[in-house]
Amino acid sequence: MSSTENASFQAGQAEGKTEEKASSMIDRAKETTQNVKESCQESGQRMMDKAGGAAQAAKDKISGK
Repeated sequence: MSSTENASFQAGQAEGKTEEKASSMIDRAKETTQNVKESCQESGQRMMDKAGGAAQAAKDKISGK
């Protein structure tokens, strides 16, 4: 194998490794984004539940229950 062929081969290997690492990073970013989305949805639901409970407690207090 000539030095040109060897350099070309090594460049191809480096490109493949770079693409693999980039793909892995993108997959991790997608997973993190999904986890954040789910966490925000859960937090929002808890806040709505608490607000509903507080509103009901205020109604009960006003109506004398």
